[in-house]
Amino acid sequence: MKTVGASLTAVVAVGAGLLAAAPAAGAATTGATASYNGVCGSGYKVVNSMPIGGAGTVYLTYNSASGKNCTVTVRNSTGSPTYMVAYVRNIDSGEDQYDEGEYRSYAGPVYVSARGACVEWGGVIGNLQAWNYGSNCGVLAAGAPQKDWFAGDR
Repeated sequence: MKTVGASLTAVVAVGAGLLAAAPAAGAATTGATASYNGVCGSGYKVVNSMPIGGAGTVYLTYNSASGKNCTVTVRNSTGSPTYMVAYVRNIDSGEDQYDEGEYRSYAGPVYVSARGACVEWGGVIGNLQAWNYGSNCGVLAAGAPQKDWFAGDR
């Protein structure tokens, strides 16, 4: 797990791919086949997720007791080691964490304190990536638009 600071160094380093049109709000969870594996720990519940192409899913979880968000990137199927990233950042404080490396099944977990704050989060599996900026701001109002985007190749 690495701290990047207030800059988007991690996103720039791993997200230097093509920018595509943003999916519609709610599309982030469509088509996900990898299941959340519980590695964030006790008390963490999935609050959002995005498919990473057909390779897996990145999950954003939250623990209401601690006020922390956790991100984990999970492959659809375990296999030979593949480059993976899990990333999360508290937009208000600039605190961020990421985990990158060659993994067989998942990257992360990574954590930030974000009670009542917006977060950006994302993941990479091989040459596919998904990023979400400015979402999950405390409690999202029903139907509130999210500022997410997905880029297929890195």
